[in-house]
Amino acid sequence: MAHSMPILERTRGALIEATHNGSIAVVASNGKLLASYGDPHLVAFLRSSGKPFQALPFVEHGGAEHYGYTQAELALSCASHDGAKIHLEAVKALQNKIGIAEENLQCGGHLPSDPAMLREFIKKELTPTNNTNNCSGKHTTMLAYAKMRGDSLENYLDIEHPIQQEILTTLAEMCQIDLGKIELGVDGCSAPNFAMPLYHAALGMARFCDPQGLKEARAQACQKITSAMIARPEMLSNNGEFDCELMRTCAGKVVTKRGAEGFQIIGIMPTAASLGIGIAFKVEDGDSAPLNASLEPVTKVRPAVTLEILRQMNAITETQLNALAKFGPERTLKNYAGKITGTSKPVFKL
Repeated sequence: MAHSMPILERTRGALIEATHNGSIAVVASNGKLLASYGDPHLVAFLRSSGKPFQALPFVEHGGAEHYGYTQAELALSCASHDGAKIHLEAVKALQNKIGIAEENLQCGGHLPSDPAMLREFIKKELTPTNNTNNCSGKHTTMLAYAKMRGDSLENYLDIEHPIQQEILTTLAEMCQIDLGKIELGVDGCSAPNFAMPLYHAALGMARFCDPQGLKEARAQACQKITSAMIARPEMLSNNGEFDCELMRTCAGKVVTKRGAEGFQIIGIMPTAASLGIGIAFKVEDGDSAPLNASLEPVTKVRPAVTLEILRQMNAITETQLNALAKFGPERTLKNYAGKITGTSKPVFKL
C-alpha cells in the first residue's frame, strides 16, 4: 500500500529542520498513469482546484454567450482571487451584467490577501463582505447559471440544487470516476466540494486540456475556459502570485489552479506530438502560507513542487525556470535580517 512520502525539505545549518510529505499523480488524457510519487490513488479534496470543473456546465450550456462574459470574467469564475482592486471591480461589474446583487452570494467574507487592499481594510477598519471572498467569482457564476435556467437563487449551494447536481455529474464524467465514489464535503465558501483519488483529478485535468473525444459543446467549453485562464491569469489569482506567474511565463503551455490545504492541479496542453497531461498533488500537512513583511502570503511547498514536477517532465525550459526562480524549485532561506539560514528543496523523483 503506497503512502505519502517526503516531497520537500527545509534545512537550517547542517540539519533537516522540516520535512513535508505528499503524493503526486501524472496522467495522460487517454488515462495512462505516466508517473507518480507516494500514493497516486490518495483520496483528497480538490478544494479550489475544482473551480474550472464547477464553471464547466455553465459554459457548456452557453452561459458565457448568454451574459456576454469576457475572458477576464470567465477566468474570474475559476478564480481564487486575492481581493485586489481589479478583482473587486470586476466581480461587481459582472454581477451588474447578470442582474444579481452581492447580497445573493452565500460565501461569506474574509480579508483580502492582496497586500494593498489588506492594508486599506485594516486602516479603514472595513468589514469583509461576500465579494472580498476569493470564491466570489465562482459564486457569481453559479448564481448566473441558476438565473439563466430559472432555478432558485436562494438554495443554489444545496447539493440537491439542479446546478450542483449538474456540476457533480460533469465532474464525474470528466474525471472518469463513478459518481458514488466522489466524497462530498462543504468548502470554506460553503459550496459543495469533492474528494477523489489524485489519479482521477489528474485525468480530469488532462481531459480538460485535451478534450478530444468529448462531445462538441463540452470540448468547446473546456477550450474556452483554459484559453481564458491562460489569457487572463491575473484574474485567476493576482499579479505576482505563483499560479498567475507560472501561466504567464509558460505562455499557453500550462494551466494551473491552487487549492487550499496543499492541493494543486496542473494541466499541460497537448502538442502535435503529445497528448494533454494532468497533474494532481497533495501536500499532506496542508502547506500553510504565512504573511511576509510585505503582507504577501508565502506558500512554502506547492510552487517549488510544481516547478520540480515540470522540470523532471521537461515541460518547462531553463529560461522559464530562471524567470520563476523566486518560487523554487530550490530556494535559499533567509531570516529577517537577511542572513542565510538554510535551503528549501524538493526531494522526490517521479
